[in-house]
Amino acid sequence: MVHMVVLLYLWHLVGVFGDTDAVKSVSVMVGDSVTLNSDLTEMEDDDLILWRFENTLIVQINVLAGSMTVYEDVLDGRFRDRLKLDDQTGSLTITNTTTEHAGVYKLQTNSVSKSFSLTVH
Repeated sequence: MVHMVVLLYLWHLVGVFGDTDAVKSVSVMVGDSVTLNSDLTEMEDDDLILWRFENTLIVQINVLAGSMTVYEDVLDGRFRDRLKLDDQTGSLTITNTTTEHAGVYKLQTNSVSKSFSLTVH
């Protein structure tokens, strides 16, 4: 009986924490804007926030240093003049999307790690 309780407890923990690495699917039409939400209510003073597209760094926010860097010219400039950041939450908005923007985006902060799979129709 004790083994059953332990197994149920572990199964519950996997259910609670198991989807932290889940990839959220997001779809948008060509030309529309899409926001990838960090789910942070506000950035902390010591936060380092990194946004990556297919493992290429596209945005870095260092709250402590007061710096926000958008790497618009990486990947042949496909993000030039298209990335907007919420300076309170660190959420990323991509404007005027094209099919070149489809792929996996990853958010990494001191406390959050999220992935988004963006499909552009």
